[in-house]
Amino acid sequence: MKIRQLDAHEAEALLELWTVSTAPSETDTMGDISRLVREAHARCLVADIDGQIVGSVIATFDGWRGNIYRLAVRPDHRRRGVARALVAAVEEAFGEWGVRRITVLVERDHPWAVGFWGAVGYDLDARIARFVRNVRTS
Repeated sequence: MKIRQLDAHEAEALLELWTVSTAPSETDTMGDISRLVREAHARCLVADIDGQIVGSVIATFDGWRGNIYRLAVRPDHRRRGVARALVAAVEEAFGEWGVRRITVLVERDHPWAVGFWGAVGYDLDARIARFVRNVRTS
């Protein structure tokens, strides 16, 4: 398994991964992925096995905190260390950027995801509530 940055031409493969691994969201588009790979303080890392993308994670740094999004692993590659390897690679990138605190968004109704983050050393912050507004652009 190789952990590497997503190439811009692989956006479709990433969307397919998200479709089979998680519930795609309104912001999962070719344009959003293309913009992501051009950002200086954002990385989309993928786990590649024999040329197939089997996992992904997005890391961003807003100058204040590191943020992790869209950790996804193909169902047939789960429980093989893919997610842990992706998180380790993100944490290495955060170290390069000088990140001192990392936040992760996790859906509460996915107990396996909540359990994973606890197992890799992240603490649940019950003080925080997330508010969302989707913004349409033309």
